[in-house]
Amino acid sequence: MGIGTGEAIRSSPTKATGGAWPARARAYVSLTRPGVSLMVALTAPPAVLMGHAATAATHGLLAAVAGTLLLSSGCSAVNAWYERDRDALMSRTARRPLPAGDLAAGEALTFGLVTAVLGILVLAAWGSALGALLGALTFAYYLGIYTVWLKPRSAHSTVAGAVAGAAAPLIADAAAHGRIGPWGWTVFAIIFLWQPAHVWAIALFRKNEFAAAGLPMMPAIVGETATRRLMLGWTLPLLPVSLLPWLGGVLGPVYAVTALAVGAMFVATIAQAMRARDARSDRRVFKVSLIYLMAVFGAMLAELALR
Repeated sequence: MGIGTGEAIRSSPTKATGGAWPARARAYVSLTRPGVSLMVALTAPPAVLMGHAATAATHGLLAAVAGTLLLSSGCSAVNAWYERDRDALMSRTARRPLPAGDLAAGEALTFGLVTAVLGILVLAAWGSALGALLGALTFAYYLGIYTVWLKPRSAHSTVAGAVAGAAAPLIADAAAHGRIGPWGWTVFAIIFLWQPAHVWAIALFRKNEFAAAGLPMMPAIVGETATRRLMLGWTLPLLPVSLLPWLGGVLGPVYAVTALAVGAMFVATIAQAMRARDARSDRRVFKVSLIYLMAVFGAMLAELALR
């Protein structure tokens, strides 16, 4: 449920083991990567509600949203604990609470584990056993297989990490309904196909930072040109996949037009970056990838809310 890395991590500065409560509270919130965790939680309602009456799914929906939000927050906090030394080597992460010394490592680890366990318990108590099981497996996969094992060893770890990053709709669908239906898989596929281009765009315009941190990202392994081609290859299938809810009759034309428009913009931006071959264009791909995800899920949520 995020992006991580790491060999064995041993130490980090800890200038704040006490301090003012508001500042420490902000540090704990920052550990959860709130923007990412909220976006993860917002992928739950479409997976739960598409094809189902909203009133019949309300109880399961609340459990799914709360459980995935807590689980994603816990994953981010434990990831921040594990990667604190490497985060200190990159300017984009050096100001996070642990590299900055705003929290002690043990505090972050305890907070992350407790938060993740609470998320799994919420999924089990108010959702379903399957949802809780998928949540626990996602936690183990993201932190164990992806963060600890794959990310420091393989440039292909981005694709493996995309599985965990896209798992929230599956967890939510299972928590609300006791099984994973076609629309849970559809939302999973949209997020899964979206992630490689999003991450590789960062890897292109931050390639020196990733290299300094010892991370084998795709541009350093296959080259920048090949990486941009891979980004296009992963993004093109987004157009037909994102239209499946409209073709299946669970979302309307407003969603379809939105998904097609921002999908075409995403593809066009990558194509432009392939021609320009510069960091400015790669950064634009990253920004457009965020616009794409917010627009697609915003349109989904708007149509479902109007029902």
